[in-house]
Amino acid sequence: ETGVRIEGSNAYHWVFHAADAVVHTASPTRGAVVVREMMDGHRPAVWISDRYTAQQGHAAAHQTCLAHLARDIAYVVEVSDDPVPWRLQLWLHSVFALAERVTDLAPSTLAAKRRTLDRQLGAILATSSRCDLTRDLQAKIGRARDQLLVFLAHPGAVEPTNNGSERLLRPAVIQRKMTNGYRAMWAAEGEAAIRTVVDTERLSGHSPFGTILKTVGA
Repeated sequence: ETGVRIEGSNAYHWVFHAADAVVHTASPTRGAVVVREMMDGHRPAVWISDRYTAQQGHAAAHQTCLAHLARDIAYVVEVSDDPVPWRLQLWLHSVFALAERVTDLAPSTLAAKRRTLDRQLGAILATSSRCDLTRDLQAKIGRARDQLLVFLAHPGAVEPTNNGSERLLRPAVIQRKMTNGYRAMWAAEGEAAIRTVVDTERLSGHSPFGTILKTVGA
């Protein structure tokens, strides 16, 4: 989700997407109630998102966005002389390198590499540090530890980041910056509906303009 002004108040533009569908929606809240209403009881096999509380607990398994984590680690590496964040950064580089060839490796190989990466991470998280930023980072990663390598169990079907959602939200961010939001909720909901249809059809290779004409004429 991304923030947007609707009827003069802070609100949010949400996006949900899978391999064959994209759904945009506008809401006055960033709470988990939006997810529950959208999913309507459905629990996917894997949910990909950042670590925001409202995004937790909606699927059988959860893949934490490693791009968000990489930014947190990069910040601590930049401002601290502690070697632990640097080791975490190297570990994450190894994970991203493995993600690039995840569909080329046998399931047994991926399982072995996952165990190795988890052991390496455990050793890094257990390293003592006098740096408050490092300890906070270790605690954050420790809480998400079982969500970091889920994508390896679903090669080619689950991404290690939610960059797909970020790309789908980009037009909404541009809209917010250029217009400063919507005067009415119906306008926000209308644009969300258009983006839902266009982005879903784009997954099948259809043109946005043709899709809009088809929808209007239905």
